[in-house]
Amino acid sequence: MRGTALRLVLLVSCAHAMVHVYELALPSTEQRIADEFQTGTDTMGLLGNCWRLPFGLGALLAGWLADRYGSKPLLVTYLIGCATTALLAWAAPDLPLLFVAMIGMGSAASIYHPAGLAIISKTAPRDSLPLALGIHGVFGSVGIAAAPAVIALALGWGATWRECFLLLTVPGVALAMLLMVWLAENHRRPGPAGQQSPTAIEERPFDWTSFLLLTSAGALTGFVYAGFLQFLPRYLAAMTATAETTTLSDELSGTYRASFVLLIGVVGQLLAGWTARTRSLEGFLVFIMAAMVLPLAWMASATGVSRVVAAGLASLVIFMHQPIYNSLVAHYVPHDRRSLGYGFSNVLTFGFGSFGAGYAGVVLERHGEMATYMGLALFSALATGLVIVVWQRADGIRNRAA
Repeated sequence: MRGTALRLVLLVSCAHAMVHVYELALPSTEQRIADEFQTGTDTMGLLGNCWRLPFGLGALLAGWLADRYGSKPLLVTYLIGCATTALLAWAAPDLPLLFVAMIGMGSAASIYHPAGLAIISKTAPRDSLPLALGIHGVFGSVGIAAAPAVIALALGWGATWRECFLLLTVPGVALAMLLMVWLAENHRRPGPAGQQSPTAIEERPFDWTSFLLLTSAGALTGFVYAGFLQFLPRYLAAMTATAETTTLSDELSGTYRASFVLLIGVVGQLLAGWTARTRSLEGFLVFIMAAMVLPLAWMASATGVSRVVAAGLASLVIFMHQPIYNSLVAHYVPHDRRSLGYGFSNVLTFGFGSFGAGYAGVVLERHGEMATYMGLALFSALATGLVIVVWQRADGIRNRAA
């Protein structure tokens, strides 16, 4: 992959980094917000749920619009929308208006994945698509890892959580301007029947059953992802203190540790994108999903430094999942419906998945960490079972074609 395709992948990947910076802004500040408004983890979980639910549900409409009008105007709209709602969060005088701001930010952010993934999947050379999606994922992971570190740094220098949201308006507007000037979108369609576009990934015969099983597994993984992220800084702040006795110093340390743990996800993105091979994607995804169960279960009982190790291993495999899963969606969805396919996938992954944040908040408040993380491990095991069925079906199709 080189030249125009590489430049486009890098530019769109910057927009991917920003969507995850906006995503992590709330988990990185939720302890300060909870202190100001005197609320518990159940309310903070609901606030995260309200960010994530439109993040998923809006993706289907965004996918349809991207197929119809192209990705570029939608990517610009997403960035301006997130910057505007970050400004609203800064100005919110009470919790209800903050809920409105989070719903608006999640709605604007929902535009990114179907538009961004589609333009990459249509532009990257077929053999380089897992690598392109791995690069795309690395940028996203860097955004996820950088957000807690930057916000902890700002909080440590005396900024309020409101000022952290105000800060996030600047990169959103700046990147929107860069995309307007530099992003050149390729609108080429596939050739006549039997003639494949040189930049299109090989498509499997469309199999609704396998596609729905795959995206259902994606929904369960999205649930785990949301539950894992929402209270990660709080989980890591409790390394040397209990959740009830965490000080401001512990809170900032936990946020920095969360940044380190999420940076490990970059390794997972690179490893998955670099080692994946088109023929064995389903089997590789089964391995990743199975490997996700143990570190999540370990998080349920880990104490001290082992919390960082357990969370780091969970981060590694959770983020390995993304380029492989997104490559498989591209395999199963026809080229000219790629945006819509990613939109449907994101409705399940981030829409249903959004309830992972609410689940984590309520269970953490009522039953503690053991029940919270063992529950996430169980959801990961269920997703593994679905992916095994997809793998078996793909092997059956290949054997019949041989």
